[in-house]
Amino acid sequence: MGTAGLLLVVLLCTATKADDESTALRERTTRLSAAIEKSPREVELYSQRGDTWFFQGRFAEAIADYEQMTQLDHSLDAQHWRRAIAHFYAGHYDKAAAQCEKYHAFDNVDRENGIWRYLCQRKAGGIEKARLELIKYTKDDREPFGDIYRMFEGKMTGEEILSKIRAANITDEERNKRLFYAELYVGLNDAVEGRNDAAIGHLEASSGNRWGATAGYGPHYMWQVGRRHLELLRAEKTKSAPPAP
Repeated sequence: MGTAGLLLVVLLCTATKADDESTALRERTTRLSAAIEKSPREVELYSQRGDTWFFQGRFAEAIADYEQMTQLDHSLDAQHWRRAIAHFYAGHYDKAAAQCEKYHAFDNVDRENGIWRYLCQRKAGGIEKARLELIKYTKDDREPFGDIYRMFEGKMTGEEILSKIRAANITDEERNKRLFYAELYVGLNDAVEGRNDAAIGHLEASSGNRWGATAGYGPHYMWQVGRRHLELLRAEKTKSAPPAP
């Protein structure tokens, strides 16, 4: 089999896997909707269905379920970081930033939240305003978020972060974890700056990272975020490509 034939096989296998995942998500959404009809005040059901909506790119539906969670349990309002991300992808940058600000009152260490607030403000008002209003942190956070935050401050480059992680004296598992987050946020930074080809490369790396794919709930959600953003960028690139002669 020639190179072209091998490439076709890879593309077909990738498409089949994506179709299988899409079918599984739709079926899970249907099951959760049926469960919600029977137990309409069960917060966890809305949480799970909101996630399945988000993973399908159905951001309005995800927001509706996340909002319902906070209506049923008001204690979830400030800590609902997934609602901020769903608002970001729905284009509601002010609402997303406001949710990040609520979350900061709940957890003033998590720089990942500050990054999402920056991304929202970068989209809404430009880089100068976003950097000027970056949340200030005084306590240490988990690696590699100190360096990633410095990238958004304009004090490090993405390649400097990645090179530092590759050279670090750490276990393979820890390196894969740090590379997952670094590739994800370097890619998202490239995306908001309009460097879409570079963003696609980094988001492909984060989406192909097995640590992110198999990690626990929060990291796995972020792995799904990277995949979703990658799909959006690929679709945009295909749409803007000149027609074949």
